[in-house]
Amino acid sequence: MKITDITAHVVNMGHRNIPFVQVYTDQGITGLGEAYSAGPDLGTVKVIDDFREWLLGRDPRDVEKLWHLMYAGSRFPGGMVLNAAISGIEHALWDIAGKAAGLPVYRLVGGKCRDKVRVYQSVGGDSPDELADHARELIETYGYTALKMGPLPNDFHLKPWNRVLRETEARVAAVRDAVGPDIDIGLDPHARILEIGRAAQLCDVVAPMTPMFVEEPLRPENVEALGVLRRQVRVPLATGEMLYTRHQFRSLLNQNAVDFIQPDICVTGGLWEMKKIAAMAETHYVSVLPHNPCGPVANAVNAHFALSTQNFEVLEYHPDDEGIRRTILEEPIPLQDGYLIVPEKPGLGISLNPAVLENAPFVSWRRRQLWKPDGSLAYQ
Repeated sequence: MKITDITAHVVNMGHRNIPFVQVYTDQGITGLGEAYSAGPDLGTVKVIDDFREWLLGRDPRDVEKLWHLMYAGSRFPGGMVLNAAISGIEHALWDIAGKAAGLPVYRLVGGKCRDKVRVYQSVGGDSPDELADHARELIETYGYTALKMGPLPNDFHLKPWNRVLRETEARVAAVRDAVGPDIDIGLDPHARILEIGRAAQLCDVVAPMTPMFVEEPLRPENVEALGVLRRQVRVPLATGEMLYTRHQFRSLLNQNAVDFIQPDICVTGGLWEMKKIAAMAETHYVSVLPHNPCGPVANAVNAHFALSTQNFEVLEYHPDDEGIRRTILEEPIPLQDGYLIVPEKPGLGISLNPAVLENAPFVSWRRRQLWKPDGSLAYQ
């Protein structure tokens, strides 16, 4: 089997653009993947176009070999755009391998560790009452057993810090009271606190509400600082969405800085790299909460990772039955009572709706312009 073509199309998902990747073969098998919405999304597409010339004529089932060709073959490996491109292509290679073998991808990377994949969704709202109402609505609608929320008030940087702590406590307490004691609640300050002391104060304030984790209480570049914080607080910490490949996670894990890691399967290097990162984490007694704010293809790839990974905990999730997401796939992976039920289909078990590539324009957030898939300006 040989690769005959690789294409990438950027689709406007409303809140972000997502590059979808398709890898074609001489045996008529096509693989589907998703690259991360890195910001310069057309830059990611250009990297994928360049990698096309590297991979043409090669066997797509040689996933490890082709990954290293792209990663180590680049002059200076690493970085968001390069790793996003590699990740999207890598997903498609696994999809091809599964289809060629007549097996779901999870069967090729370890088999089942569980029968279904637990997911959570983020709570929205400005006031404590709005957050509480949305939390109840999500649980009643989808049956989630876990949620995530932003603990900080939206304008926290304009307020005295003591007021920020008081409002943070009120917001988290409102959601805890609304959902009861058994629902897991993750908290995400979005790496907007710069000081270890203030991050520790925030963790102390929310500790009585027993959060499942506090995500990125500090920025991830200084893993030593995160390790200092972890030894000061009583709540589990999580980070990892801004880290790429096993090499960056090695430093994080060696510092014993977190209880959960959050690699993103669309930017950290793909499914196989995520498996390697998870195995490293397991030796440190750290579990995996995949970062997953992207599209329906990412949901599917993450589901195969989660099924086959022992120290997976819960997956960040956006419902595939809302807005444009309803039109991306011919048939998305079904959600039942807060769990994804992965079908026993070859490959990733999904297929892209070709009409989406033709009708969903690319949005240039930089210049606030709307572009058609052919590159022509549609609206200004």
